[in-house]
Amino acid sequence: MKAHVSSILLGVQDMDRAKRFYTEGLGWKIKNDYGVSVFFESDGASAVGFYEREGLAEQVGTGHEGSGFSGLVLTYVVRGEARVDEVMEEAQKAGAKVLKPAGALPWGGYGGTFADPDGYIWSLSYSARGGADQLYAE
Repeated sequence: MKAHVSSILLGVQDMDRAKRFYTEGLGWKIKNDYGVSVFFESDGASAVGFYEREGLAEQVGTGHEGSGFSGLVLTYVVRGEARVDEVMEEAQKAGAKVLKPAGALPWGGYGGTFADPDGYIWSLSYSARGGADQLYAE
């Protein structure tokens, strides 16, 4: 198996709430809305979509219950500190819970962390050191 993710599918409690957060709050554009699942335009990156949480759990053969840190963090790397601040502000206005405000990171970068309405954790970061141009989202 290659170190490649074809798509990211998030199980959500409330499809309408999740769609509003990502479209109205963060400006994502819906590519396909199938009712039970929604996929967003990906700009050439891994596709991101939603599926009703209980249905997704059943589909993959696990229970849908759970709380606390899942061990999964979605990372969004940008090209400047100002963009980290902008995205953090957009997310907070859209209803995200700020877990760690934007600021200096121990490894020398700059970033912050928020959780979407379903608790999925997004880590935003920037590093002046470069070397990871292929990772920049914008």
